[in-house]
Amino acid sequence: MNPKISDFGMAKMFRQDQSRANTNRVVGTFGYMSPEYAMDGIFSVKSDVFSFGVILLEIISGRKNTSFYQSQQHINLIGYAWNLWKEGKILELIDSKTCSAFSGDQMHRCIHVALLCIQENAMDRPTMLNVVFMLRNEMTVPLPTPKRPAFSFESCEIGGNGTHKLLEDHSSSTLSMSTWN
Repeated sequence: MNPKISDFGMAKMFRQDQSRANTNRVVGTFGYMSPEYAMDGIFSVKSDVFSFGVILLEIISGRKNTSFYQSQQHINLIGYAWNLWKEGKILELIDSKTCSAFSGDQMHRCIHVALLCIQENAMDRPTMLNVVFMLRNEMTVPLPTPKRPAFSFESCEIGGNGTHKLLEDHSSSTLSMSTWN
């Protein structure tokens, strides 16, 4: 898997005194958008942190977020990583083909940082400067415990009337998508 960062044609410049903005037209790939941008059109530097966290999980797992689906548990890559974290089995996320040169401690740290980046609340996400410090192991304090990530759909069951019921904690939002030609 060769991760590629693109869509810079959609980038918008901030003024020097600005740290967030709003847009009337949400564009991009849904699996990489922060919840505040996908749902409300609000973007900030923390939106990029969210996207970076998703890409980091993809690199570690060798799986794409936009096409990951665990049929037994009805969850996406973010939910799968979160479940493994909560169960203390996070190293099961690692793709041995792409990450065999790294120690378990290094991989655990990378996953921990990725989960901090994809937290549901933008204010809980670290800055990219802190992400770099954390990945380089230059933090003088222990890493904070990640809070529930955005879009972490977890186990679900089919109700008697054919509806889906989400179990455990989950992030749920409505989204309407439009196609622009």
